[in-house]
Formats: sequence, C-alpha cells, structure tokens
Amino acid sequence: MTEELLTPPTPTFFRFPDEATGMEAIKAAGFAVMDEDGIVRLITASHSHCLDVIGAIQRGGEWDDEGNVITPPEVLDGWHLNYRGAVPDGWDAYAVWPEQPVRVWA
Repeated sequence: MTEELLTPPTPTFFRFPDEATGMEAIKAAGFAVMDEDGIVRLITASHSHCLDVIGAIQRGGEWDDEGNVITPPEVLDGWHLNYRGAVPDGWDAYAVWPEQPVRVWA
C-alpha cells in the first residue's frame, strides 16, 4: 500500500516530535497570530483550512471514585494534530496514517 498525503476535504493526521516543533510549523504556515498582549492565538479555521490541535495522546489508565490515579495512562510519542486543507510546506515529513485515529471530524 502506498501512503500519500490526502487532499481536501479528507483530513490528514500529523505527529510532530514535540509541541515546540508543532507550534513552529503552525506559525510558519501562518495559522497563528500574536495578539496585543503577546499571546499566540491559533487560526483553527478559514475558507481554506481547518486545524484540530490534539497535543499529547493518552490511552488507557484507571482512576478510583475520587479521581486518584490507580494505573497511569500510556502517553503516546509525539504531539498530534489533524488538518484539512492544502498541506503546508514541510509538514509532509510529519504525516501519519493511524489505523484508528483518536479524534476525527464528524
């Protein structure tokens, strides 16, 4: 099976090595602006793209009735996001094809 980046409207899934790398990619693609207070705001949707930042993905885990961790969840490698639109330059190196995505658009 040949894996290829999908074109709109099909979502593409990305796993960056860490949040800093992912945020730099988002900023380089023009999907973030800094407001007057110096806070970075993401542009999560426009006429040409849709961005769903997931971040760290955790699976499993067990908690008691009071919310205390009995068994900690597994934290998967990377910092994740889902995206629809023309794939920004440089993002292709971070594309992944999960068999069972953790989060999808309806």
